[in-house]
Amino acid sequence: MPCNPDNGFFPDLKSLPHADVIYFCSPNNPTGAAATKAQLTELVDYANEKGSIVVFDAAYAPFIRSDDVPKSIFEIPGAENCAIEVNSFSKYAGFTGVRLGWTIVPSGLKFSDGSLVRDDYNRVMTTCFNGASNVVQGGGMACLDDAGLAEINTLIDYYLENASILKTGAEEMGFKVHGGVDAPYVFIDLEGKSSWDMFSKILTEANVVTIPGAGFGPGGEGFLRLSAFAPRESCEEAIARLKKLDFH
Repeated sequence: MPCNPDNGFFPDLKSLPHADVIYFCSPNNPTGAAATKAQLTELVDYANEKGSIVVFDAAYAPFIRSDDVPKSIFEIPGAENCAIEVNSFSKYAGFTGVRLGWTIVPSGLKFSDGSLVRDDYNRVMTTCFNGASNVVQGGGMACLDDAGLAEINTLIDYYLENASILKTGAEEMGFKVHGGVDAPYVFIDLEGKSSWDMFSKILTEANVVTIPGAGFGPGGEGFLRLSAFAPRESCEEAIARLKKLDFH
């Protein structure tokens, strides 16, 4: 599904061929785009009409601050009939290596033959997976008590401030920038320039590591991703170094 600045990083659903499963991530990695309630309503209505199942990746939901951007697909009426939602503590609480996540499969979600999706999902999970360890589950429970949630919110606010620094800095350098508002990623439009060439230039001339958009697939070529997952001083230093380069 082509998602780019021309369509607001939201696919033109009417032009898509039929798909049994539609994967959609919002807020998105790497673009930083976050789908609005109107956009997700369009997605849900489309899936229900076509008989598709939406796998909605909400891993970056806690970074959402805009009122018109849902944190869950199930905020949209009808989603319980067409959607599965996946999430994890990876971005909430730095569980990237520890690994603890969850999946919501509505009890009424059905395949085209009328059988329940949850039954198949349960069979796969109980056959292939023995569950997260007690230690990891204990960590997850700690994240969900009052103190844990307070720490998570403080950390996410910190990263969002980093994203704002990166976004503002890139804009001051004259770049067109996407993301960085309801997401920890800033997606810089290189306006036709090679993302690998720009990555190499910044690395060799400024000693700053970025992510070339081409690394995320063909749709990412021509873009550069900056990540807010870093200490504040590192983000400020990175922008200061980039401002010394000649990008023209």
